[in-house]
Amino acid sequence: MFDSVGWGEILVIIVAGLFILGPERLPEAAAWAAKSVRKVREFATGAKEQLREEMGPEFEQLRKPLEDLRGLRNFDPKRVVTQHLFDGDADPLGLGNINGTNGSNGAAKPNGYPATSAPQTQPEPLKPGERPPIDPDAT
Repeated sequence: MFDSVGWGEILVIIVAGLFILGPERLPEAAAWAAKSVRKVREFATGAKEQLREEMGPEFEQLRKPLEDLRGLRNFDPKRVVTQHLFDGDADPLGLGNINGTNGSNGAAKPNGYPATSAPQTQPEPLKPGERPPIDPDAT
């Protein structure tokens, strides 16, 4: 129930309760809150057991979709898209080695492109006053 509440939040609630209720009434309020939470849990457990008794085997069929929905809490769209697009490949671009070969003796990278036999070199920087090349199709 308190999975997402950390110790910092609990401390803030206690300090706020101490200021609002005062030190005399705070233990009574904490006991009342604990009893209320305990009753709610008992009601939920009782309702679950009653539903299980009345529905019988169909209760498990009802629980399956609910558990699937609960699994969506940890849903990570980036991980799912990466798995779908790259079939779970940890290095989809084949950039594992610096020289571009993937240890496959130049056959092919995991993405289907042929592996390069030599490292790619950067073009020379432009000299002062030199204009960069223009690609008319790109502009």
